[in-house]
Amino acid sequence: MTPPTPTPEQSTTSLANEAWESLLLAHTSLMKRFISENIWMELSIREYDVLYTLSKCAEPVRLGDLQRNVLLSQPALSRMVDRLVGRGLVQRQTDPTDARGVLLSLSADGVAAQRRVGRRHARSVANAMTTVLSRDQLIELRAICQALATQADAQDRRSRS
Repeated sequence: MTPPTPTPEQSTTSLANEAWESLLLAHTSLMKRFISENIWMELSIREYDVLYTLSKCAEPVRLGDLQRNVLLSQPALSRMVDRLVGRGLVQRQTDPTDARGVLLSLSADGVAAQRRVGRRHARSVANAMTTVLSRDQLIELRAICQALATQADAQDRRSRS
């Protein structure tokens, strides 16, 4: 379903909502494609998301910090982390600044699993994106998404203050 071309009379609210719906539709369509691919042999796509998010962290993180960057509720993420720890892919350590706190990071096996699956997923994402978008469009899309994420993160930080 292609949204209509905006007219000069179309309200900004209407246009913003159509853009949002288009973004969600694109995400849903691509995620269905990625989920159906035969690249997730050793991990589910949600497990991969957790490992990928941990791989992007410069240092071990608390569960709450991890939860802000994945699409799982805190209880679901806790259960998943328990399973990933049990499989030897994630490790827990006591927070040196707060003995009650626990920090999470990838184990060596977790790093290896994330990289194996990540290479396959990266090729799939590149294929899906470059089939439709030019290099200039990819650059523009990245900038737009980064702007949206930066604004949302700033708003989230303000609401937690």
